[in-house]
Amino acid sequence: MSTQLRAALLAGALVLIGSAASAAPLTIEQAIAKAIDAAPALRASDASIEAARAGRRQADVRPNPSVSVEAENFVGTGPFGVLRRAEITAEYSQPFERGGKRAARVTLAEREIGVAEAAQTVARLELIATIERAYIDVLIADRAAEAARDRLSTEQLLQREALRRVRGYKDPLFVETRAAARVADSAIARDIAETRRGTARRQLASFWGGDGKDIEPVGELARVIGPGSVGGLASADAALIRAEADRAAAVVALEQTRAKQDFTVSGGTRFHRESNAVALVAGVSIPLGRFDRNQGNIARAQAEQRRIAFAAEAAQMDRQRRLVGLQAEADAALVRSQRLRAEVLPRARRALAQVREGYNRGGFSFRDIQDAADAIIAADAELITALTAFRDVQSDIDRLTGRFDAVRPEGTRP
Repeated sequence: MSTQLRAALLAGALVLIGSAASAAPLTIEQAIAKAIDAAPALRASDASIEAARAGRRQADVRPNPSVSVEAENFVGTGPFGVLRRAEITAEYSQPFERGGKRAARVTLAEREIGVAEAAQTVARLELIATIERAYIDVLIADRAAEAARDRLSTEQLLQREALRRVRGYKDPLFVETRAAARVADSAIARDIAETRRGTARRQLASFWGGDGKDIEPVGELARVIGPGSVGGLASADAALIRAEADRAAAVVALEQTRAKQDFTVSGGTRFHRESNAVALVAGVSIPLGRFDRNQGNIARAQAEQRRIAFAAEAAQMDRQRRLVGLQAEADAALVRSQRLRAEVLPRARRALAQVREGYNRGGFSFRDIQDAADAIIAADAELITALTAFRDVQSDIDRLTGRFDAVRPEGTRP
């Protein structure tokens, strides 16, 4: 689709939606920044990152040494009276990790930090997509409310014309009743549209704890409903995949280090009470590793690594295919919206004016006026449906491409 066609649609939509002069203007970037700043989900992500960094500090800690005191022949009978032949040993023991366990733990902890940070970026993109939909919902609700008000005005005008003809005995009495019913139905539709308009504002403002009464999304409609420059996929999803793959590789490396047994070195002194002599003692403890070489855990970690790699490749291909399909849907919705606005609605309004003129001359029935007015109602409904469809696909496109990823509250870190 040409840029000129998109720009024409968006400029027209801007005129259709309008803004409330009494409310503060709010751009999509401002709404996103306010919501991100107040989002508890992202604060939870911050806590996850802090936890991962704390895990990194812990992973770098060496095993604690131990001190043991042992007394032999402490008390007994005969020559082994209390402390007569006691032997007291005080020993200091230090475990030593082998096979690079500590370095592997640190590497895994660093990979956990990378996953937490990448997951936060993806969570932010998901939040932004939700905010974008809520923002566009306000614009669509404004358009629907405007259409409902126009419909009520038209029906009231038609009611006056019908009443004049009924009073002049040119139309039967039921025409007046039917016109009054249509006015009542239009008033209900207007009230519902105004309620939805207020609800859309409250839902948008709820992202930062507002009530929606003091906001008016204006001035940036061409950028909001209009497509951004469609490029490649967002780097955030690929970064999360890489981080998870790196973590899986670190798990494999850690499990492999555990196949090598650690040993413990000890040393100390032994005191012989009977001779008042002191002797040095030393020892080493080395597990034989005859049965447990951690092969099962290694194989499981390697299988998980392969699973993540294949799933990442499939997810990347799926996102690419989805982006292509969404772009086609967005183009179709734009074309439909543009033609409804530029061709169908003006002709439907012109047809209603022509039927009204003929009706006042007695050339058409009130049924003809109803049909012409219903055509406008149907075209307005189709336009709202097309704009809603475009909202869905465009927000998904912006999510996949990371269009608004750069929007952050002032003072926050990337």
